[in-house]
Amino acid sequence: MTETRVPRLSALLLIVSLLTCAFPAGAELSVTRGSAGQSDASSASPVPEWIYTLHPGESFSEVANDLLAQNYSASRLLQYNKISNGAILGAGDAVRIPLAWLKRQPQPAKATTVSGTVQLISGTTGRKIPLSEDSLIRVGDEILSASGTATIELADGSEVRISPNSRLLFNRLTQYGKAGMVDTRLRLNHGEIHTRVKPVMEGGARFEIETPSAVAAVRGTAFALQTSGKGTSLQVTEGEVDFGAPGKTRRIPAGFGASLSTNSNHGLSIRRLPPAPEINPLPPTLTQLPSTMTWQDSRAPMHRVDIFEADSGRWVESRKMTGNSFDIGRLDNGSYEIHLAALDSRGIAGMPGVIPVDVALQARMASLVSPSDGDTVNDDMPEFRWQLNGDNEVARVEIAEDKDFRNLVATSEWAPETSALPSRPLGPGKYYWRVVTEAGGNSVATTEARQLVVNGSLPPVRIISVNYIDSQVRVFWEKIVTATDYRLQLAEEPGFNNIIKEATLSDTTAALRLIPGRRYFVRLKALSDGPLQSRWGPGRELYLE
Repeated sequence: MTETRVPRLSALLLIVSLLTCAFPAGAELSVTRGSAGQSDASSASPVPEWIYTLHPGESFSEVANDLLAQNYSASRLLQYNKISNGAILGAGDAVRIPLAWLKRQPQPAKATTVSGTVQLISGTTGRKIPLSEDSLIRVGDEILSASGTATIELADGSEVRISPNSRLLFNRLTQYGKAGMVDTRLRLNHGEIHTRVKPVMEGGARFEIETPSAVAAVRGTAFALQTSGKGTSLQVTEGEVDFGAPGKTRRIPAGFGASLSTNSNHGLSIRRLPPAPEINPLPPTLTQLPSTMTWQDSRAPMHRVDIFEADSGRWVESRKMTGNSFDIGRLDNGSYEIHLAALDSRGIAGMPGVIPVDVALQARMASLVSPSDGDTVNDDMPEFRWQLNGDNEVARVEIAEDKDFRNLVATSEWAPETSALPSRPLGPGKYYWRVVTEAGGNSVATTEARQLVVNGSLPPVRIISVNYIDSQVRVFWEKIVTATDYRLQLAEEPGFNNIIKEATLSDTTAALRLIPGRRYFVRLKALSDGPLQSRWGPGRELYLE
């Protein structure tokens, strides 16, 4: 059996190889073109084919059942390949399958990362909904990015990164059978995308992007595409792209860019991309931020820095700048790729220099300042103060009624500050407080706990109204239920540094005689028999003409 199979398959593969060389790959299908002269297809026109290689443990009948559409049989595929018995085929043997015979099924794409405001427009209902991670994108859907960015993964693992202010339509998302070969056709109406497409030799995938002025037929590459009302520009950093007007494409290799204007008088312009900048070495692991990245001087008027998460591909930051340095700022701990490209006079990016960077920030314990351990305060909104000892840290205060902080009664917002007020007033009682610092998103340090006693307090007194009668001013304020008296202060400046009159009153109104033509300020606070005290209420300006 083995002696019969090997010569037959060797001859078959030789024929396929010769036929493949005889017919160049066309723009319509980025797949191997075989001949139908030895099959049931017409010999007058080559049939678009896909060559499938059997994997260990696979049989011909299993492959045919998994890959062929319902109206095509395994026996017909054997006849097409001029093989009498499928049992002679094993791992490593190749089978030619016409594309038209393959099962076709819609295969949605998926959003792997989303930053900022990005909308998904349904192709069936027209509804706009926020795009989120793991959202599925189906045929006819559109993605509209405002200030946000998104990374989309296709069925074969190809990746599309969508820049801000872009609109991308998914015209076709087809998978052929179980093997993962896909036919993807997108339309970039405006904006910019960066793509990394699986090579067509790894499965015969088709990837085509249309814009209002051009088409890009991708053969397995990394490239960027921008389009606007003026035209479309392409930059190829890996592989090659067939680019140009429909039916008039040219092959653009890595290291080159091309542009096509909407003005019909201008043809396809091809140019060499600016070389990748020479980036000065950075430590492979950054333990402190910010850190400055520098590169050798160049003639480029500007540069662009793009930062991507290494694992997810999430677009973290994109910035254009003059000069030859960039401050790497607030990044969470993790692995990143930093891409640096020179921009030409039209703002088109050249070949990127890429450096990998790991960020490993370590939070350090803060130093508590005030209140001191065991302090007693009369204010129900005491201010907490501390000192940060690390770099690029954020902190918050945590307040609990128990030393273990099992139940927080109040906190503050995470911020790079050294003081904060609690998120809500604290009732009379004993509390414990501490400060938690965070660096890099996942490194945390916590201080020791301090005890704090909050005395009872009355709410601040607010003035309701002021009446002017002749040379007299009458002030009315709100009643505090638990107050016995009220303390009134009168000053000639809003800071109440020099008090010209102070009085204790039992009522909620007072009459004051003022000198006409001068400005005064009045404020009050509530008093009680016990430890309950009050903060001064807001001041009120008085003026008698």
